Amino acid sequence: MVEKLKADMIEAMKNKEKEKLTVIRMVKAAMDLEHIDRKREINDDLLIDIVNKQIKMRRDSIIEFEKGNRQDLIEKAKEEIKILEVYLPEQLSQEEVEKVIDQIFTEVQPASQKDMGKVMKEATAKLKGKTDMKLVSEIIKNRLS
Repeated sequence: MVEKLKADMIEAMKNKEKEKLTVIRMVKAAMDLEHIDRKREINDDLLIDIVNKQIKMRRDSIIEFEKGNRQDLIEKAKEEIKILEVYLPEQLSQEEVEKVIDQIFTEVQPASQKDMGKVMKEATAKLKGKTDMKLVSEIIKNRLS
């Protein structure tokens, strides 16, 4: 995936795709910063973490833009999310996520809301990068209630 990111950056430069190039450069800069600051190796796991953070930031921005009735910025953020999603593994459907959560509940056997951490630890290990972890958290909370 990291190689794909680099190839896409070169292609965006050649094709003069300004929006795509800007987004890819932001991701690459964030990866380089993590590599320098936290001594993390530049690999697919780091790329997935960075892309997920970037998507989350844009989704949060969309909520704020909706409050301010800024349709132009909402559309721009949605386009950037589409560009970023290319660098994530294939996303699981709601049903697939719920099957994995069922399996985790069978393994962990949580008794109450206090076991949320144990369940989320397992869920993160199995689902990180494959779905929105906010959705996973909500499903687990509902089941523990």
